[in-house]
Amino acid sequence: MEEFNEVTILIDASRNRAYHKVNEELVLLYFNIGRIVSIKVVEGSWGDNTVNALAEHIEKKYAAPAGFNRRGLYRMKQFYETYSSVSFVTPLVTQMNKEVKDVLEIISTLLSKISWTNHLLILSKTKTVEEKIFYIHSCIKDKLSKRELERQLNSAVFERTILSNHNLSTSATNLPQDLFKDPYIFEFLDLPDGHTEKDLEKALVLNLQKFILEIGKGFTYMGNQYRLQVGNKDYYTDLLFFHRDLHCLVLFELKIQEFEPEFLGKLNFYLEALDRDVKRAIENASIGILLCKGKDTEVVEYAMARNLSPAIIADYETKLIPKEILANKLHQLIGQLNTIDNE
Repeated sequence: MEEFNEVTILIDASRNRAYHKVNEELVLLYFNIGRIVSIKVVEGSWGDNTVNALAEHIEKKYAAPAGFNRRGLYRMKQFYETYSSVSFVTPLVTQMNKEVKDVLEIISTLLSKISWTNHLLILSKTKTVEEKIFYIHSCIKDKLSKRELERQLNSAVFERTILSNHNLSTSATNLPQDLFKDPYIFEFLDLPDGHTEKDLEKALVLNLQKFILEIGKGFTYMGNQYRLQVGNKDYYTDLLFFHRDLHCLVLFELKIQEFEPEFLGKLNFYLEALDRDVKRAIENASIGILLCKGKDTEVVEYAMARNLSPAIIADYETKLIPKEILANKLHQLIGQLNTIDNE
C-alpha cells in the first residue's frame, strides 16, 4: 500500500546496506584465509592433507559453512595470490589514480563491492590482469548479476570492447571509450535462416532486456517504428533509445545485409529529423548506429569520410563468436600497436 511506502523504502535500504556489509566482510575473510593457506603451502609446511584437515576442522567447529571445503579453500588461496600480486595491484592502483600502500585497502574499497560468486566467475573465466580489471569495473559500474556477468564473459565483451575502441567505424567524436561495440552479439534471438529485417526487429523488441544488456546499460527504450513526419510523408525508424549519460537520442537502424553507402544517407535523414523535431534543446545531437550483417572496411571508410552526422557502423552476429578468435584478433592488434610504438 502506498501509505506504507516510506517504511518499506527504509527497510529495503537497510537490507541492502546489510547485504553489502556482509559481502564486504566475506570477501575480506576469504582473502585473509587465502593468504594463510598460500603462505603455508609456499613455505612447505602445509600440503593437501593439511588443507583437507583444515576443511574438516572448520566443518566440525562451524557446522559445515558453505565454501569452506578443500576446493573452496584453494579458491581462497587463488583469490589471494591473484589480487595481491604486483602485476595486478600496479595497474589497478594506476586506474584508481591514488597511492595504495596496503593491498587490503584495494580489497575493502574495490573488490569487496563484488559478490563472491562473481569473483569466482572472473577468476575461472579470465586469463589476463586486464581482463580481470575490466570485468571487476563492469560488475561495479553496471551492478551485474551472476547471469549477466556470465553472458559478458561467454560473449567476450572484453575483447570486443577493446577491438572496438581501435576499429569502430564512426564519425561521432568525443564519445566515451568502452561504450559501443563491434560486433554486437545477439545469440539470444534464435532467428531462422533467411530472416527478414522485420523478423530481426521483432525479435530484438521481444528480447529487449537482453538487447539492452548487450548494447550497454544507460539506454532507455523509446519505441520501435518511431514515426517521423517530414513534409507530407511519414517515416518510421527501427529502434529508438535515449542514453542517460550521453543525454541524446540513439537510433539503431537494422540491415540484414552487408553495409552499402546509401544506408548512411537514410540514417542521416532520420538523424536530422530527430534533431529538428524530437530532440529537446538541452539534449545533445542524436547518434545513429547502423547494425549490418557485415561490412567492407574500405567501403565504410569512403562512405564516412565526409559524413557530418554522429554515426556508427557496426556488425552484428546471431551466434556467439568463439572467444579464441577474438582473443587472437586482440593479440594481433596489440602486436601491431607495439610495432608502431617501436618505429
